[in-house]
Amino acid sequence: MEDKQAVLSTILTMTANLEKGDLDGVMASYEPGASILFEPGQPVADATAARQIFGDLAATKPAVHYGEHEVYVTGDMAVHLAPWGMRGTAPGCEDVTMGGLTVAVLRRQPDGKWLMLFDNPHGAHGLETAKAE
Repeated sequence: MEDKQAVLSTILTMTANLEKGDLDGVMASYEPGASILFEPGQPVADATAARQIFGDLAATKPAVHYGEHEVYVTGDMAVHLAPWGMRGTAPGCEDVTMGGLTVAVLRRQPDGKWLMLFDNPHGAHGLETAKAE
């Protein structure tokens, strides 16, 4: 149970840091070389590019909410699943709304901390595509 709480804490801390615009805090939730899918099917593993995209998201002053969290841990690996939504306002005063199913894979570090190595906030994308066919 302790590991599940630590994994969930990593997810919620990253989210809180994004909402505050703390990009250092956001990036500290990821392993070096982590793969993040800001768009379905387009993984970003470059930390500089990821930081820029997170900065663009933070500029919308996002408010993120989650549905029920599922966390599964086996050894030093964990999977986090949860429906999520986000609302914000783009610099041009346009409303920004997005959401989906987040699927994140985390690994326990030698110091016991859990960090994300794969983050896909569009985990349901393939299901939506299959329904349309």
